[in-house]
Amino acid sequence: MAELIPIYLMGKKYSVPEGSTILGAIEHAGYQLIRGCGCRGGFCGACATVYRVPGDHQIKVGLACQTQIEENMTLTILPSYPANKALYDLETVKDPVKALWQAYPEIFKCLGCSACTKICPQDIAVMDYIAGAKRGNLEQVAELSFDCIMCGLCASRCLAQMVPYNVAMMARRLYAKNTLVKPDYVLKRIEEVEQGNYKDEIDELIGKDIEELRKIYAGRDIEGI
Repeated sequence: MAELIPIYLMGKKYSVPEGSTILGAIEHAGYQLIRGCGCRGGFCGACATVYRVPGDHQIKVGLACQTQIEENMTLTILPSYPANKALYDLETVKDPVKALWQAYPEIFKCLGCSACTKICPQDIAVMDYIAGAKRGNLEQVAELSFDCIMCGLCASRCLAQMVPYNVAMMARRLYAKNTLVKPDYVLKRIEEVEQGNYKDEIDELIGKDIEELRKIYAGRDIEGI
């Protein structure tokens, strides 16, 4: 059996198996995680965690499903982070750059402190894509922010009170809709669906229960496998 080491979870001391992830340690301590656990594979951003370790003055961050515990670490999990999100209609946007600026004018208050980049568990150049947003370079924002999992940690450290990941999301949507060329095969398939070519198959799927759908999904052909 693994040796037990002490950690402090939301102010209370627990003994948990050495080598556990933060997520595993929290569950070993007796907590039932309903929120803040998500995919458990490091892709959804639901388990953003803030922690400190003895002898280090810095606040550290990580995803609870990937980060291993350390002896006497003090931590808390952030199942969500309150953040403002602009409302917009992509179909009515005439000037993509102007629309982004109007939706998120706070990007021009960016101090260039790089706190957002330093805290990102995905090592994304957050400050750089915000700089691109200020210049109206939607392609740069889209490319630099592509791996964002919207964990909320960048927003938690922004001195200008921005929500960088929501800025990036809007920029990617605008870039995809107004700049990228839509593949012909996608347009063709959309047309076929709208014409009712797959109505029987769709109706059949709608009529199946959840277990049948899971079997179909698990047994589907996956390209490249």
